[in-house]
Amino acid sequence: MPDPKFGDTLVTQFVNNLMLDGKKSIAFGIFYDALDLVAPKAEKEGKPALEYFKKALENITPTVEVKSRRVGGATFQVPTEIRPERKVSVSIKNMILYSRKRSGHSMAEKLAAEIVAAYNMEGAAFKRKEDMHKMAEANRAFAHFRF
Repeated sequence: MPDPKFGDTLVTQFVNNLMLDGKKSIAFGIFYDALDLVAPKAEKEGKPALEYFKKALENITPTVEVKSRRVGGATFQVPTEIRPERKVSVSIKNMILYSRKRSGHSMAEKLAAEIVAAYNMEGAAFKRKEDMHKMAEANRAFAHFRF
């Protein structure tokens, strides 16, 4: 279902992951407040806040991940490409996880700070993506174990 304000299904997916204990209206409030806080920075870039958010999410979206694969008593970290739906899901979960870990007053402020950091290709969620790619690159020799 598209969200009520922007009519975008990605926003609804994000809010569903942000939601705790079935409090969807509170989750929508947090998300919209975060976009309102991001809006002045987005205006400087000449973009609407939603496009700014989408670009930030795109910046923290990983393309490969490592999966554990047991071969003859040894466990290998095998790099695999991520399906497009899972890419989006992983990036959303990472953004929310690292927003919650940030220091700040309200969740909206923490989420806004993480969106700005992700847009600028910095912050914990972006670092997580970089670490996933480094891990996959380091274990490229085991790619033939792909299943």
